[in-house]
Amino acid sequence: MIKSGSITEQIGIKMILCAFFIFSSIIVCRSQDSSGFIEKHPNVHKVVVDSVLQTTSYTYLLIKENDSLQWIAIPKIEASIGDTYYFQGGMEMTNFRSKELNRVFSSVLFLNGVISSTILEGGKTVLEASPQYSRTKTVKLDSKIEPAKNGITIAELFSNKEKYADKTVIIRGQVTKYNAGIMDRNWIHLQDGSSGSEDLDFTATSQMETKEGDIITIKGKIILNKNFGSGYFFSVIMEDGIIIENNED
Repeated sequence: MIKSGSITEQIGIKMILCAFFIFSSIIVCRSQDSSGFIEKHPNVHKVVVDSVLQTTSYTYLLIKENDSLQWIAIPKIEASIGDTYYFQGGMEMTNFRSKELNRVFSSVLFLNGVISSTILEGGKTVLEASPQYSRTKTVKLDSKIEPAKNGITIAELFSNKEKYADKTVIIRGQVTKYNAGIMDRNWIHLQDGSSGSEDLDFTATSQMETKEGDIITIKGKIILNKNFGSGYFFSVIMEDGIIIENNED
């Protein structure tokens, strides 16, 4: 019933998902000179891009740090061989298969973003060396979607979080972002146009597949303040959601 879309990877891993998957500490850099920075902050990696692979939503970079090579995956950016980036944290996936690339990576480190050398070495007063650094802003859905029978709206969920904690609910909305196969689950971001506040993007995890643009009805348990690690923190999330209806775009 549910088809896999062409977009099979993406972090944002808010996830990412969640964010991917949130997601680390803030590093304050008050010096105009970056010399000695890595020595002072050993958890931050300085890497050079050795190879670039692009998919619909992800950029895969083969990075070199000293004499070691490692694949990382981040929300899509423009990157070139020879670029220098900084990052910390991340979630390693072994034997990860990218459907779009038709390739299995023996190891790939999922991040929510990297920091360019121009930012770190350009004298910024405060530097956020968090994997959430390059998370894209959520765009509000223009239209409103009627709630499912016996369901609730996203606005109702966010305004009554404690009421629905550890309860199973039904939500109907449009898929605005879809991250497949991150941490052994698919990450589905939904909007229904009911919320005028910043709490308009709702995240659910599922073993079922969908794609961006689909209007789905999903059922699952609501969990509050869920921390998956590597920056994947959600104040509200539905886990192990079951898609009970899917209207493809």
